[in-house]
Parts: sequence; C-alpha cells; structure tokens
Amino acid sequence: TTMSTPTRPFSAAERGKVYLVGAGPGDPGLLTLRAVELLRSADAIVFDHLVSEAILGHAPPLSERIFVGKKGGGFCCPQRDIEGTLLRLARAGRAVVRLKGGDPFVFGRGGEEAEALVAAGIPFEVVPGVTSALAAAAYAGIPLTHRAHSSVVVFLTGHEDPAKADSAIHWESYGALNATLCIYMGM
Repeated sequence: TTMSTPTRPFSAAERGKVYLVGAGPGDPGLLTLRAVELLRSADAIVFDHLVSEAILGHAPPLSERIFVGKKGGGFCCPQRDIEGTLLRLARAGRAVVRLKGGDPFVFGRGGEEAEALVAAGIPFEVVPGVTSALAAAAYAGIPLTHRAHSSVVVFLTGHEDPAKADSAIHWESYGALNATLCIYMGM
C-alpha cells in the first residue's frame, strides 16, 4: 500500500509572507483551521475592530499586535497606511497575519491589500472566512435561498467610496429581482 500525502499540508506561517485571513463573524468557533494555525505561528497580527479578544487569544503572547481600527466614527487607520504596514513587516521577514472581520474579499478591502502586495512582490495567501450575512442569517434560522421563495442572493454595501460622484447601486433594479438582499453597512 502507498500512503498518499496531501497536496497542500497545513504548515506554519512562512516568514516574509502576508496572510489575508478572514476572522468570521466574531464567534471563535467559526474560524477555519487554517486561520487558527496561522494565528498560532504569526510574528505580527494586523487586525480590525471587529476581531474579538477570544480570536486574538490564538496568537502567541509575544506576537506583535497592530490595531488598525475600521470602525465607523472611530479610529480608522488610512488604507494606504495599513498596506504600508503589511509591506514593512513582510520585508522585515515577519510572518504577518492581516486579520479581518468576516471574509477578506467581501467588503473588506482584501482585494486592495492583495493588489498592494502583488505590486510590491510580496508573497501572500488568502484564507477565507465566514461572512457575516451568511452567519447571521444561519444563526437566526433564516435561509438566504429557498426553492419556494428565492433562488438569488445579492450582497450589497451602502458604504461606497465618498470620492465617487454617484452611487453605483441601482436600488430599484435590485428590488425587482425577487432576491434575498444582504446589505452590509447600510446607509
């Protein structure tokens, strides 16, 4: 018999690399195994307001923790400064976890951070997280899709770039879809 080896075994965080990790909706039980593994081996964690102490508790006590805010009306580190911090830490040879509430690529600016890492030639990995719309609905017993009611789910945000002249959201079109609308940061 031959033993098979997984094609991508879980490994400790690599030095000089950034991990864009989704922390999920706040319940530490909804973290992925990969997220926990990376937190346990991180040299530095750059985290948002929505990340709980219970989730940060997976990190080594001596890991550097950098709070970058991201709370409406509260302290908010500018996005370019967050990206600069990620680049600086990775260039210094640190294993960096960028810990974001929910999923890094669902209204979390993970795409912007990935673009900055690519432009700088910094290796990175994306670790998905459970996004809040899915978790909140499931915990409340509400199916986002149901064969008898809705076969379409739309994720929207009411928080757009304030520099844009007009909103890209055509609310009347979404209302006509007969879809489940999940609105993040509604305004």
